[in-house]
Amino acid sequence: MSDEDSMENGAAAVDGENTADPGTGTREPWPEQDPPARPEPEPAPGPSAQPEPVPAPARVPVLRRLLRSRTVRAATAAGLVGALLGAGAVAWRTDTLPLVGPAPCWDSLGDSTLTDLFGDRRTEVEEQALQGDPVGQGDSYGQCRITSYKDDRARRQVTLRVHRLDGLRGTDGHAWPAEFLTAGMVPLGDGLPGLTSSSRAWLALPQSCTGRDEFTGPTVVDIAMGPTGLDLESDYEQEDRAALTRAVVEAANGVIRDFGCSGTYRTPATPPAPVERHKTDAGAFCGTKGFALPEAHRKDLARTRVGGDGGPARVCEAGGSYNPAVRLTTVTDAALSEIFSSGTLRTGLSVKGSKGYGSIDGTRAVYRAKCQTGPVVFMVEQLDHTEHSAAGLARELLPGYVAAEAERIGCGPEKVTLPGS
Repeated sequence: MSDEDSMENGAAAVDGENTADPGTGTREPWPEQDPPARPEPEPAPGPSAQPEPVPAPARVPVLRRLLRSRTVRAATAAGLVGALLGAGAVAWRTDTLPLVGPAPCWDSLGDSTLTDLFGDRRTEVEEQALQGDPVGQGDSYGQCRITSYKDDRARRQVTLRVHRLDGLRGTDGHAWPAEFLTAGMVPLGDGLPGLTSSSRAWLALPQSCTGRDEFTGPTVVDIAMGPTGLDLESDYEQEDRAALTRAVVEAANGVIRDFGCSGTYRTPATPPAPVERHKTDAGAFCGTKGFALPEAHRKDLARTRVGGDGGPARVCEAGGSYNPAVRLTTVTDAALSEIFSSGTLRTGLSVKGSKGYGSIDGTRAVYRAKCQTGPVVFMVEQLDHTEHSAAGLARELLPGYVAAEAERIGCGPEKVTLPGS
């Protein structure tokens, strides 16, 4: 990956003002009343208030398929423009021609970001216009997919999605956290409400732009590169993470503009260092004081990795040399915690606590507590069987994890009572 372009310095901006309907692009003032099912603005919660973006012009969404060539000569590209425009496609070479037509993914991704992601390979872009899904519950707004090619062989693919995270029906309570709330992810930095890694990144849009209903999570832009669960250490890990961070911030700014809202996020100056695996501290499991790992599991959970410290969610994974056997997650962002609403109310055996409630469903336990800063979710998931437990780790670890983590974040004391206890 090219490192010729440095990341833009500056702190994150906060919520902007909505001036248009995200579903239609029609500009109109927001009504002074409770938001309906369709996204409308509401004040962001105090403790987790998001940064205020600087003004940016509105733009009409465009449905297009772009054929982007970064290797053709200037003269060839100029000759292709007229023919390709008639077919709904555009070709250009970044270093010799100005950008022809809108940039990929809602007129957001710059040349330097595309170079960092794909090098000088030819790329094809498939992009949906941003509008509410007319078939589903309106949670999905669109996606953009970029594929790079060497000759005729696909080499790398990046997919960006814009969607509102669901909590009421439970559709985003399992697959999305498994992909975007993992121990390999770190905070975007500079106060941005999201996480990033070398293969995944996500950023929540300002609630003053999108609005948020009860039992729904934030509206996010997320970006995925490579298969789910593929988290290998690489010589390009730092470069790929920086490129994905820049891409998700640029895409979020494009969506904010497309929705008719004002403001932009600023790309963080320096993302945090990658998360490394360490030998498990059995007396302070997952780096949490007072959380002791039972003796029977210390051999199977010998390596630990903790990511997300200081961000919307802190994630700990433990297991052998590579594959984690258990994942423990603490979600402190109030909006993000809502995606687990269904999991705490509708599934499994009921769990009671001194300041909360939850459930245990097989290999997964979820507990929601009321803290001074708002709702917090604690989750324990068994991802693989161990020598001493085929499916009982979630039940065994939840009480100690909740008690110790609640103390760590200033939410204790918290005592969980398991069903049958």
